[in-house]
Amino acid sequence: MSTINKVCVIGAGVMGAGIAAHCANAGHDVLLLDIVPNGAENRNAIAEGAIKKLIKSNPAALTHKRNAKRITPGNIEDHMDMIGDCDWIVEAVIERLDIKQDLYKKIDAVRKSGSIVSSNTSTIPLDNLVAGMSDAFAADFCITHFFNPPRYMRLLEVVKGEKTSQSVIDTVSDFSDRKLGKSIVHCKDRPGFIANRLGVFWIYCAVVEALDQGLSIEEADAIIGRPCGIPKTGVFGLMDLVGLDLMPHVIDSMVGLLPADDPFVKIKRDLPLIENMIADGYTGRKGKGGFYRLNREGGKKVKEGIDLQTGEYRPTVKARLSSARTSVRDLRKLVTHKDKGGNYAWRVLAQTLAYAAMLVPEAADDVAAIDEAMRLGYNWKFGPFELMDKLGTDWFAEKLAEDGFDVPAILKMADGRPFYRVENAKVQYLTTDGDYTDLVRPEGVIMLSDIKLASEPVLKNGSAALWDIGDGVACFEFTSKMNSIDPDLMALLGKSIREVKKNFKAMVVYNEGTNFSVGANLGLAIFAANIAAWSEIENMVENGQDTYMALKYAPFPVVSAPSGMALGGGCEILLHSDAVQAHVETYTGLVEVGVGLVPAWGGTKEMLHRWSNNPKHPRGVMPGPGKAFELISTAAVAKSAEEAKANMVLRDTDGITMNRYRLLADAKAKALELAVDYQAPEKPTFRLPGESARVAFEMAVDGFVRQGKATKHDRVVSLAVADILTGGAEGDPTVEMSEADVLELERESFMKMVRHPDTLARVEHMLLTGKPLRN
Repeated sequence: MSTINKVCVIGAGVMGAGIAAHCANAGHDVLLLDIVPNGAENRNAIAEGAIKKLIKSNPAALTHKRNAKRITPGNIEDHMDMIGDCDWIVEAVIERLDIKQDLYKKIDAVRKSGSIVSSNTSTIPLDNLVAGMSDAFAADFCITHFFNPPRYMRLLEVVKGEKTSQSVIDTVSDFSDRKLGKSIVHCKDRPGFIANRLGVFWIYCAVVEALDQGLSIEEADAIIGRPCGIPKTGVFGLMDLVGLDLMPHVIDSMVGLLPADDPFVKIKRDLPLIENMIADGYTGRKGKGGFYRLNREGGKKVKEGIDLQTGEYRPTVKARLSSARTSVRDLRKLVTHKDKGGNYAWRVLAQTLAYAAMLVPEAADDVAAIDEAMRLGYNWKFGPFELMDKLGTDWFAEKLAEDGFDVPAILKMADGRPFYRVENAKVQYLTTDGDYTDLVRPEGVIMLSDIKLASEPVLKNGSAALWDIGDGVACFEFTSKMNSIDPDLMALLGKSIREVKKNFKAMVVYNEGTNFSVGANLGLAIFAANIAAWSEIENMVENGQDTYMALKYAPFPVVSAPSGMALGGGCEILLHSDAVQAHVETYTGLVEVGVGLVPAWGGTKEMLHRWSNNPKHPRGVMPGPGKAFELISTAAVAKSAEEAKANMVLRDTDGITMNRYRLLADAKAKALELAVDYQAPEKPTFRLPGESARVAFEMAVDGFVRQGKATKHDRVVSLAVADILTGGAEGDPTVEMSEADVLELERESFMKMVRHPDTLARVEHMLLTGKPLRN
């Protein structure tokens, strides 16, 4: 297996630029090439323009803007010779076979021996792409189908041709797994491969059935969304997101390559409504709107949805189908519900799941590959075969036959058995031979879900659990709703620290939820405030401080392994850990001021200590508190693990894992490394700047209020943060303060804020709407 160092991407459109950005995120130099624009003075204008767009993109394509410096722009007329330095050349140009093949001939003339060439095509068969090319080129060629946006979408479909060398597949797969963080699904050379073959069929089927059954777009999205374990955008919202104008091209290309008896071909028909919308510029969010739009006439903002029968826009109407209130946990209840939503769900799922079953072994060797493709390519919570298990394979097969649908061969072969089972503490899936085989994880992957199948927790309550993950390492797992931090979780964390001290070498704080932790359970806080249980709230704050300090000074290393949001109290756990091994997509910060509070579980203290002792930062008593004040008072959230390092929530020595599946293994390895001759950190002291600094902070905040950048209550909360950072009433740069002194300032400021009526209004508003109140 060869090594990939430098990458070339040819095609600087949205997808090509995104692939280049993510290779740069992984720390690799990238050559980005495109055509020379007609009549342009700057022959690199397209590639250079793409890089500028990457820097400004939202959501950000780059995990840190400085990564753009790793991308070198060029053009395919002047700079093809530079490809000779590249180990992997990714073609991401327009979906035209003649253009691609002409490009391949140019690439083959300048690439170095053994370099890998791949296409990001989603529709053109690999055999067609390499037709007429040399055997050496075909041996080094494969398809690597990324999903947009490449930074965030974890699926990568890899297609091997008849002549492709296995070492090419191994090299690309390993690099994309470890360095780019992708989950690799190996597909057969079939139209649309797996995810788009099934995903586009599902979308198209859902649109056709909504039209035929007279559902509104709101009703269709409400049914096909969360009740089916699918993002709340549903189908029509998803089409707006992707772009309506892309769908006809993808569908026509797919249908043109499939046999006449394929279900995709059979359901294809003209859809005048969508054709008219595209012609009128209603192509989705990138255009004037799509199925949904925001009407700004008269200075108002009214969300509107299109009427599928008339083609006219009208204000959106909330779906009032009782079937929309069902849960994916009881999927059969949804599809048997006696309203039009239940019938719609059945019609769409029946055809989609049956089509998925037809794709084994045509497009994929096993059911696990198709499930992974749909989970990661379309953000389904459960893959189609997992959904069939929820329905019951025997019930589903009988219902299909009863309603006149063909029953796929693999469903007949299952004969009522589930597609997945747990045997000998291992997940197994049903193969096309009719036997079960273990679901094998890639080398170097540890999943807590697997460990939980084979063992019982060391400790457990309703909000958390402690697990033995082997080699003397324990794993503390949050299990509360949204992984929020409540008294039960804190109690078990304290108990776990004592347990690990006696029986383990180290502890990892980790879970496999969407988010590491959204912070403290605000519902409990508002309940206590409403009954004026101030002493209970103060006890919660003090207990949290004591627990986090026990975590920080435990006689064993603690490694936190966050992914997704690590906010407020979740961020404070990171700040009190010996080390952090963060998934690259970690979004973290101290956000308490957004709900009118201050970080009081030691977060203010830790940020103050880190910025005051940053060797890259100016020395003196003011710069450290100043930077901590800037980050905390603005509730700054790092949008990646790299940005978290820039904010000093993570240290330079903390690790970043690109692949979410590898996070626990990497954190465990770091914990074992630290456990050798481990010593707890020394206790810091503080010299805080006092009243003059507080006045400076107050003047700065007042300026923001005058400019309309801060509200009245923002000022109150920000000055409460300033009280802590400047040392309170006793603040004096000549007087040394302890951690306990700063923690006391945190408690005092928190209790002052939690009693404030404007803070209570903010907390209630956040709980009701999920959005901050700007009062």
